[in-house]
Amino acid sequence: MRRAVCPGSFDPVTNGHLDIIARASRLYDVVHVAVMINKSKQGLFTVDERIDLLRQVTAEYGNVEVEAFHGLLVDFCKQRDIPAIVKGLRAVSDFDYELQMAQMNNGLSGVETLFVPTNPTYSFLSSSLVKEVAAWGGDVSHLVPPLVLEALNERLGRD
Repeated sequence: MRRAVCPGSFDPVTNGHLDIIARASRLYDVVHVAVMINKSKQGLFTVDERIDLLRQVTAEYGNVEVEAFHGLLVDFCKQRDIPAIVKGLRAVSDFDYELQMAQMNNGLSGVETLFVPTNPTYSFLSSSLVKEVAAWGGDVSHLVPPLVLEALNERLGRD
C-alpha cells in the first residue's frame, strides 16, 4: 500500500491545497491529510472544523484520510507507516524553507519529501491571504471550495 501525507494548517483549505491533495491521491493508494495543531496560534477555524471541511471537500477522491497531528510530522509518519510527505511549492521562497524541512525529516526518520509544483493558477494563494481578503469583504469565491466559502462567510458574519 503506497501511502503519503499532505500536512498543513488548512485554515482554511484552499483550492491550491485541494490541487496538491488531488494530485497526490492519484499517485498514492492512501493520502493522509494531517491538520497541524499549533496551540500557540489562534486559527479562524478550530482544528475540528478544519478536519470536517477537509473531509467533505476531499470525499470525492475516495482514498484521503484526514486527521489532526501535534508534534513532529516524522512521528506522525512513523506511527502510520507513511514513507513520503507531499508538499506543494508555490515559489522559490517556499523551496528554501521546505528543502531544510525535507532534509531534517529525512535525517530524523528516513521519510522522503516529494515536492509538487503548484498549479500556476494558485501560485499566489495562501490561507492567510484568503482570510485577509475575505475579512475586508473581497471576493474569494474562486479561491476556495463553495463549502469553505460558506463557512468563511458565516465565521466572518457575512451573508
